[in-house]
Amino acid sequence: MLHVLFFLGGLIVGSFLNVVICRLPAGDSLVLPASLCPECRQRLAWYELVPVLSYLWQRGKCRHCGTAISLQYPLVELATGAAYLGLFLLLGLQPKLLTSLMFISLCIPIVVIDLDRQIIPDQLNLGGAVLGLLAAAVSHTAFTDVLAGGLAGGVIMLLIAIVSRGGMGGGDIKMMAWIGLFLGLKMTMLALFLSFVIGGLASLILILAGRKRRKDFIPFGPFLAAGGFTAYVFGPAILAWYVQNFLH
Repeated sequence: MLHVLFFLGGLIVGSFLNVVICRLPAGDSLVLPASLCPECRQRLAWYELVPVLSYLWQRGKCRHCGTAISLQYPLVELATGAAYLGLFLLLGLQPKLLTSLMFISLCIPIVVIDLDRQIIPDQLNLGGAVLGLLAAAVSHTAFTDVLAGGLAGGVIMLLIAIVSRGGMGGGDIKMMAWIGLFLGLKMTMLALFLSFVIGGLASLILILAGRKRRKDFIPFGPFLAAGGFTAYVFGPAILAWYVQNFLH
């Protein structure tokens, strides 16, 4: 039963994250006005807002004007539901489950917004800093380690931005700072390493596939999210594997 509840809870959170993704970059309120069709501006009824099911029932189109509904909506809802369920199955009912859910709930809108608009809203980065400190309190992490992780993440990204002459944006710097608050110093170093490995591999694949050229800009927020979240959930196991296989 808990499996179902976590999946459904993730779908509901994903529906709200779609609101964040659509409204936050434009500076609009997350509460008012009520949900509208972006094309015909018709107010949507509650049964048009049921995660995933409404999209399927309406066959991916607005019930009022027939405009196609972006596939982003059900995909974000399903991704959030799957993430919530997966984290529950992996971690069980423990404090780290709560903090991991907070982490992934921040990462999902950041990834979508950065891919679409090449920005990371300050509101999400500020929220990440607040939740990072809260996560540290929940997990009883030493405050000095929390601050060291946040400082290291932000400063290293700042130095990379300076050396690369704008290759990293201010949003990336702030994002890595709050990820460091979640992780602490050691795991922040691992997160940075993983982010650049994942980013490098993804960029190479896109270039080889002809989707990007070497000089094209590729948002780095998704790679920071992937590296940071992997380090947060699997970091201790990754470091243990490394020590066992390469330092013995």
